[in-house]
Amino acid sequence: MAEPRTGPLTVAGRVLAGTLSVAVLGASGLVWYEYRQLDSGMVKSGALAEARKNAPPHLDQSVNLLLIGLDSRKDMDGNDLPKEFVEEELHAGSSEIGGYNTNALIVLHIPANGGKVTALSVPRDDYVQTVGADGKMHKIKEAYGIAKGAAEQKLSGKGLSKPELERQSREAGRAATLQTVQSFLDIPIDHFAEVNLIGFYDIAKAVEPIQVCLNNPVDDPIVARTATHEGGGTGLRLPAGVSSLDARQALSFVRQRHHLKNGDLDRTHRQQAFISSVVYKLKQDGVVGDLGRLQRLFDVVKKDVVIDDRWNVLDFAQQAPNLTGGNVEFNTLPITGFKNIGGQEVNTVDPGQIKRIVKQLFGHEVPPEAAPSAPAEQVVPVVPAAFAVPVATRTTTPAAPRSTHSPRTGSPSASPEAPSTGPGADPTGPAPDLPMQGPAVRAGGIPCVD
Repeated sequence: MAEPRTGPLTVAGRVLAGTLSVAVLGASGLVWYEYRQLDSGMVKSGALAEARKNAPPHLDQSVNLLLIGLDSRKDMDGNDLPKEFVEEELHAGSSEIGGYNTNALIVLHIPANGGKVTALSVPRDDYVQTVGADGKMHKIKEAYGIAKGAAEQKLSGKGLSKPELERQSREAGRAATLQTVQSFLDIPIDHFAEVNLIGFYDIAKAVEPIQVCLNNPVDDPIVARTATHEGGGTGLRLPAGVSSLDARQALSFVRQRHHLKNGDLDRTHRQQAFISSVVYKLKQDGVVGDLGRLQRLFDVVKKDVVIDDRWNVLDFAQQAPNLTGGNVEFNTLPITGFKNIGGQEVNTVDPGQIKRIVKQLFGHEVPPEAAPSAPAEQVVPVVPAAFAVPVATRTTTPAAPRSTHSPRTGSPSASPEAPSTGPGADPTGPAPDLPMQGPAVRAGGIPCVD
């Protein structure tokens, strides 16, 4: 992926920062004063208003929260992030390579009855029709940048200050992202949280050391990145099993995509496992009950996270105790293969299949006419060979791989996947017969991933 900066960090950055932010917000539900203080200092966005105009209908009283990990080397005013951070700490190349891709998109479905929270990661390279951008087919991560760029052109002659131009154009990017995700998954988005690249580092710094678990040792040497050469690598070297990471290592853990059998798809599970580990640490370390430490986390959240202006933090904390209680399961939506379109490697998907999976996983009735008419016609997700471990609860049908994809080592093949393992992990997947991209990651411990 020759993307500006390795989206993985951002990915995890956003993911972690977004979900961790949610965890932090929900952790002290009884401390009303602290909530008021936090809510009053948050950066708010009105982008949800545009998305609500054409949102799919609500089928119950559940809440869908979208976590957006924005891949940008700019701060909220449009200024470059410090060179020493981007180039020396992240090894991500210069700020000139930057962009506005949403390299992490995770939907948290919080049921009305207070049951298990379901988290769904949308692979960033899924090739979908954008809504609110230019209406054309693109990688889903590109909707934000396309809409932001178009808005900047329209606003450039209006004499806006640089910070105001950045703010307004980002609002267009957020609105396009929300609408595109809603259309792709056929669900309404009720709230969202967006995190800046540096937010991940700040939050990881506030909670380090953080334990993670690897199924295999990793060695990811750094190759210099320039404006004309993608480069890559994070410098991460870790043994198999549990390791304790500082903030710099945490960035590398969630950024790595080279030297992994399934590239970006493996990295998605890293993000999910890292979120689980951080939330687990907050509970184990008693941060929830320590107002001093909690306030430091609040300060990070207020600086680096953007939330929608309809989000009442106190109400949300009372509604979603399972987020901090560890009753969360992460899954990655399936792809059908890889394809080169216009010189770009993309994930192919079956939109109808995605919508059916989401409805079933969220406990909604799937209309009979939406279901496949016969097993032979069923589109089976591509599950990389690394996950080809039979599991009784999964009954997907094998299918021949469609194509290979050079940055994603390992040919895709459809096979049942193995559940998460590791200290405190619950080796259970979603409902039987629901195909997913790789293993489920269950919160409440330190899941082991590749």
